[in-house]
Amino acid sequence: MKTTKSFNYWQWRVIICSMIGYSMFYFVRKNFSFAMPALSNEYGITNTSFGIILSLVGIIYGISKLVNGIIADRANARWHLVIGLSVCVLLNFIFSWSDKLSTLITGDTQGADFINTMIVIMGILLILNNVFQGCGAAPCNRLQVHWIPQNELATKASVWNISHSIGAGIVSILCGYLIATTNDWRYCFWVPGIIAAAGVFFILFTLRDSPSSVGLPELPNTKTEIDNDDSPQAFKAYLRKKVFANPIIWTLALTDLFVYIVRFAILDWGPTFLQQRDNPLSPELAGWTIGIFEAAGCFGMIAAGWISDHIFAGKAQRVCAINMILVAICMIILHFLPDTISPVFFLLVLALAGFFLYGPQVLLGVVAFKQATKKAAASAVGFIGLMSYASVLFTGIGLGWFSDQFGWGNLYILMSGVALIGGILVSTLWNIKDDGYIHE
Repeated sequence: MKTTKSFNYWQWRVIICSMIGYSMFYFVRKNFSFAMPALSNEYGITNTSFGIILSLVGIIYGISKLVNGIIADRANARWHLVIGLSVCVLLNFIFSWSDKLSTLITGDTQGADFINTMIVIMGILLILNNVFQGCGAAPCNRLQVHWIPQNELATKASVWNISHSIGAGIVSILCGYLIATTNDWRYCFWVPGIIAAAGVFFILFTLRDSPSSVGLPELPNTKTEIDNDDSPQAFKAYLRKKVFANPIIWTLALTDLFVYIVRFAILDWGPTFLQQRDNPLSPELAGWTIGIFEAAGCFGMIAAGWISDHIFAGKAQRVCAINMILVAICMIILHFLPDTISPVFFLLVLALAGFFLYGPQVLLGVVAFKQATKKAAASAVGFIGLMSYASVLFTGIGLGWFSDQFGWGNLYILMSGVALIGGILVSTLWNIKDDGYIHE
């Protein structure tokens, strides 16, 4: 009884503290999206230039998620998080001085050379930032599979995953107000950077690693083929079998690609296209719109996780297929709404899309957790992350060029097609086995 009570305490402590810790990574990553309109107004930087930057950093982040996933399966989660967030905070403050660095290099405060150099500096800093952003999700994935039993994984992993929406939602509202009240893009890096710096110390003092690190037994019914041989050679062979040569993981990864195309179209470009449409929203309202999209996603995650565990007997892939079809329907509705429609009604439909979209975001990872087992779960989700962040090739350069050439008019109908393809793809996993553990 004492062990059970202690385990439950530590389980929820790890879930909650890692949620807060991971949300801090969003404060020093998604703030750039809200600085883009102000940077464009002040320096004349085009959406195509921003799109190139978003594409490059997205690819780097995807690679970083894979590399850090492999590291996370073998490393201490607390220190992995602390090191990664510390570096991101430092780079965030340096970014706020990118105009000063451009002046230092070119000797100018305006003109083509100054602007082009500033774009290069911003690109380099954001690439470095996203190298270390991969230290966020990977160790948290390791923590979840070590602390949450299989029959609770969808529900509790869904609760944990609202950290994505908490971080992105709060920083969206915060940066929206900072831009509106100061009209200075630098505050989008100073204020979130200070908050994230406090997050480093929070992680350091509150978080721990696996159950064995606090003297508790590991989870039952999680026997794997390498429990008695955890050598580097055995781990590599296990990775090949459970991750890189596993068709289930590949299907999950391709589906997540389509989920993230829709998600990033809203998150990365939302603040910009909502302020550049025929009936533009104010920076504050645009910030609230994206923030509420994220908030609805929080509820959608939890609902999807509960439904998966309690109605679909843990078969999370089935919930994913249904939700993606519903996302497609929401995007079609948004396409046909006139710009003169009440912002409140527009916001309600967009929030509904977020509610359905964020279920698959977490549940695709839950399916990967179970199939790859606790020995390779972070690596599997890292691989899925690499594939999903290939979406920036479309949402970055693609949508940046699209908006410069044709405007934002057909964005939603395009996203409805993307969501539909994702739903069809994940439905091919409807009847797969429950997990990849050894059951005797």
